[in-house]
Amino acid sequence: MMNKVNAFKSKEELLESLSSKIISALNAGILKNGKASLLLSGGSTPKPLFEKLSKCDIAWNKVNIALVDERWIDEENKDSNALLIKTHLLKNCAKEAHFVSMYQKNIKAQDSELICSDIYKKNLFPFDVLVLGMGEDGHTASLFPNNVKLKEAYDDNNQSLCVHMRPDTAPYDRMSLTKKAILSSRNIYLHFEGSKKNEVFKNALIQEDIYTMPIASILNQKEKMVEVFTHE
Repeated sequence: MMNKVNAFKSKEELLESLSSKIISALNAGILKNGKASLLLSGGSTPKPLFEKLSKCDIAWNKVNIALVDERWIDEENKDSNALLIKTHLLKNCAKEAHFVSMYQKNIKAQDSELICSDIYKKNLFPFDVLVLGMGEDGHTASLFPNNVKLKEAYDDNNQSLCVHMRPDTAPYDRMSLTKKAILSSRNIYLHFEGSKKNEVFKNALIQEDIYTMPIASILNQKEKMVEVFTHE
């Protein structure tokens, strides 16, 4: 098994440990390459993490921040992951960081896969830190169960880092990193909380059908360790 599970008694302990890990990995990237990249997921779970990271004193002006996936909506929309990042992370010490948008104005998501991929390759690649979330349905990033685009998202010969997704069970067209792009990151952290998601996680570890439960495609591969951060 390639996963290292860190289970904490409290949310505070989890946030302290995960934020320290992220900052340490970013500092290592800056030391080695003069810059570092941080890719984040949306949702309500990471908000306190973003708030904590925003107060960490590192050379944020050498950090490029972007999203693992994005809803194809204007960045001023309340449901935009970019707005979430700008509201909860790009302030305090972290206001000096550079945000790289995934969403492209006036272009349909299905026409933007290569555009987004090129932007990410130019500004962020190779990724230093990537933080994933997980839904109760077993999705991660915008890789949704049984979606027609999953085959493309899982294809290791797909040279694009990004894939357009149209979920059957959630609003908005999306852009998501592919499985290969996610696994290319030097450090991969999976962050989820609560008893329901802990059950989903346990099920994913024994799930062989990566189309039914996309998070299993990340957890049950053999090429890259995924470090898990959770609490009950």
